[in-house]
Amino acid sequence: MIQFIVGEKGKGKTKILLDKVNSEVKTAHGNIVYLDKSAKHMYELNNRIRLIDVSSFRLASSGEFIGFIYGILSQDHDLEQMYLDSFLKISMTDEDTVNDMFERLEQISKEFNVTMVISVSIGAGALREKFKENIIAEL
Repeated sequence: MIQFIVGEKGKGKTKILLDKVNSEVKTAHGNIVYLDKSAKHMYELNNRIRLIDVSSFRLASSGEFIGFIYGILSQDHDLEQMYLDSFLKISMTDEDTVNDMFERLEQISKEFNVTMVISVSIGAGALREKFKENIIAEL
């Protein structure tokens, strides 16, 4: 399953994402990974959550980002949840192609039984209809 926190840049999506991941870690049975554009939020995350600074891997395309996701999944068979902050930046995606990326992540999520919570700087209207029911916060 993929879930979304949507809204304009600077509206507080990251705060909601951090609150959610720190709450979920208390009841999680598997591992949790938090992907971000920097390590800025390292000290705001519970120490059981693995923070990955995607910028340190110098990804050059959305295809490389998908490969990166598969790499994370291949190394952690106990991965239960992934939190993706600053999605457009870390995934090398723009508003025109973001729904195609969500389709791909939805397939990966189902295949590997991993919940993905995505914070993305777009309005709810930019999401395909099928994804709108998975919005957990709109700012």
